Amino acid sequence: MTDIVDELQWRGLLAQTTDLEELRQALSAGPVTYYCGFDPTAPSLHVGNLVQLLTMRRIQDAGHKPLALVGGATGLIGDPSGRSAERQLNSEDVVAGWVERIKGQVSRFLSFEGDNGARMVNNLDWTGGMSVIDFLRDVGKHFPVNRMLAREVVASRLESGLSYTEFSYQLLQSMDFLELHRRYGCVLQSGGSDQWGNLTAGADLIRRVTGNHVHAISTPLLTKPDGTKYGKTAGGAIWLDPELTSPYAFFQYWVNVEDGEVGKLLRTFSFRSREEIEELEKQSADRPAARIGQRALAEELTTLVHGADETAKVIAASAALFGQGGLEALDEATLAAALAETPKAELVKGQELPSVADLLVSSGLCASKSEARRAIKQGGAYLNNEKVVSEEAVPEPSDLLHGRFLVLRRGKRTIGSVVVG
Repeated sequence: MTDIVDELQWRGLLAQTTDLEELRQALSAGPVTYYCGFDPTAPSLHVGNLVQLLTMRRIQDAGHKPLALVGGATGLIGDPSGRSAERQLNSEDVVAGWVERIKGQVSRFLSFEGDNGARMVNNLDWTGGMSVIDFLRDVGKHFPVNRMLAREVVASRLESGLSYTEFSYQLLQSMDFLELHRRYGCVLQSGGSDQWGNLTAGADLIRRVTGNHVHAISTPLLTKPDGTKYGKTAGGAIWLDPELTSPYAFFQYWVNVEDGEVGKLLRTFSFRSREEIEELEKQSADRPAARIGQRALAEELTTLVHGADETAKVIAASAALFGQGGLEALDEATLAAALAETPKAELVKGQELPSVADLLVSSGLCASKSEARRAIKQGGAYLNNEKVVSEEAVPEPSDLLHGRFLVLRRGKRTIGSVVVG
């Protein structure tokens, strides 16, 4: 057993605890069963959920036993925390499908082997057959309405509107903690700091019903200097599903984080030792242009989420786009993902290929054809990493990578693309 409390504190992963010293004693005394829940309100988990998944793994690595709860019941309701309006409810079939997808994602981050192997649970198993009368008598009677109304998430929604459905979410999550305490001896629940009211409500319910004392911890919400959440971009969330966020886009997201944030992110997400992280922070401060910390973070996280093979493809694609590798060696999916965010010219299949100068303009790499010609003349235009030497050059159909793509580059760093569709 290691002192996981000290570890979590150093990594900045403890926002709130019910009783820090009692928790430390409990975790030091022997294996503790703990849980964290994930609601299937989308077809995939996202980077925000990754904080909880990796925190669970750290606690498991310290010798404790995790219960990973996928909320087949609570996913049908939706937590009002962090929301300014009522969420759209999804059908039972849709939620059931998302449950299975999220179970697969969660299972990749925990070990299910050994004495402290993880267990997957679904709260629909004990909620689905429960009558309304039983729920109100066994759970509802322990919740003072005045205390529930005082919760910030509830109070902030009273004027704009909060349905009884979302109002009751706290009772359902609290019942989960009680049920897992009864079934598996679970004495610790973790979650994000926006869940703190739900976490403590569950601990209070256990005390009221059984007289037992249990614990809760929360992690800080991971935010950027401007206050927005990490894992959010103009295009939406950064998902863990490669179909929703490609491994290339996932990798590039971390490579591009601000210099001042990389230390915090390494502490939050990396499994490197304290000494290794502090050395990366020092190197990053000494040579910020090299983005040493960002690249270490991106490689480790992409490998954790998508595997070593995909990470190797991403690194090769990133290098190849800037002339440091062969574009022909990239598979179609990786190349498509790498070019997805570049300025592009789109051509119709069968259309005669325009000149490179015209493509530089239509892709947005040059403002005019005269500028494009000048870039070629000065030796600063590239097609598939080959320098274009003629101002009249026209690509051949055989130049199309996978029969669909051309990679344009102006100078060393400005990438564009041509996509035939």
